[in-house]
Amino acid sequence: MLFLIFLFLVAAVVLIVIGIRSMPRVGGAKPAFTPETTRSKSFKTSFLAGVIPFTAVILDKLNLDAKIKLRLTAAHLRLSPTEFINFKLLFTAALVMLVPFVLGKIGPIGFVVALVLGYLLPEIWLNKRIGQRKYAIARVLPETIDLLSLCVDAGLDFVAAIEWLIKKGVSTNPMIQELAFVLEEIQWGKSRTQALKDMAKRLNIQEVNSFIQTLVQAERMGTPVAEAFATLSEDARLQRFHRGERFAMKAPIKILLPLIFCILPVIGIIIGGPIFLQFTQGKMFQGF
Repeated sequence: MLFLIFLFLVAAVVLIVIGIRSMPRVGGAKPAFTPETTRSKSFKTSFLAGVIPFTAVILDKLNLDAKIKLRLTAAHLRLSPTEFINFKLLFTAALVMLVPFVLGKIGPIGFVVALVLGYLLPEIWLNKRIGQRKYAIARVLPETIDLLSLCVDAGLDFVAAIEWLIKKGVSTNPMIQELAFVLEEIQWGKSRTQALKDMAKRLNIQEVNSFIQTLVQAERMGTPVAEAFATLSEDARLQRFHRGERFAMKAPIKILLPLIFCILPVIGIIIGGPIFLQFTQGKMFQGF
C-alpha cells in the first residue's frame, strides 16, 4: 500500500512539472503552435524527441501520429507525438526502476503495476487537460461571440476582428487562442473554411461546432455574419445554462458516497453508541 502511495506521489510530481513547463505563455498575440515556437523549443523538449529514435518511425507506420497530434493540440501542449510517447516510455521505465529501489526486489506484480501506471497516468493527465480546456472554451464562448459581433458591427471583417482582439490583449481567452491559431493557419496558406473546420474537429465541442457551421455557411452563401452572431451568443448562453443545471443535478448523487460512508457512520456512533453501551451493561431499563 505504501509503495502504491509513493508511486502515485512521484507520478503526480512529475506530471505537475511537465504540465507547468508545457503550459502556453500568456501575454503575446502569437499562439503556442507557430513555426517560430516549434523552432525555439528548449533543449529538454528536443531531448525528449531524440532520446528514443525509433518512436517516430513506429508512429508513422501505425498511423498514430496525426491522432496523437490532434489530442496534444486540443490540450494546447507544446509537445510533438514523438515527445509525448517518449515521455510515456521514460516515465514507465522510471517507475519500473523505482520498484526494486523501494521494495528491495522486483516481482511480477510490481512490474505489471509499474507498467500500467506508466502508461495510464500520462493518458489520464492528458484527457483531464483536454476536458478542462474544452470546458473553459465552452464557458467563455458567448462573451467571445459578443466581442466578435461588436468588432464586425464596427466595420471589421472576421479576420480583422480576431487580429484586433489579439492586439488588445484578449489572448488569455482560450477561444481567442484557438481563433489565433486559425488565423496563423490562414496566413500559412490554408483557406479560412478549412482552418475553421480543422478547429471544429480539433475541439469537438457542440457549441463551437455550431459557431463554425454558421461562419462556414455565411462565407459560402456570402451573407453577413453580424446577424447570426446574436443568435449564436444566445444559444451558447442557453447551452451553458443547461450545462450548469446538469452539473447541479449531479451534485446530490456525488454527495451520496461521502454521506453514506463518512457522515452517517459517525452520526450512528454518536447517537447509538451510548444506547449500545447502556444495553450491554444492563442499565438501559433501570429507569422504568
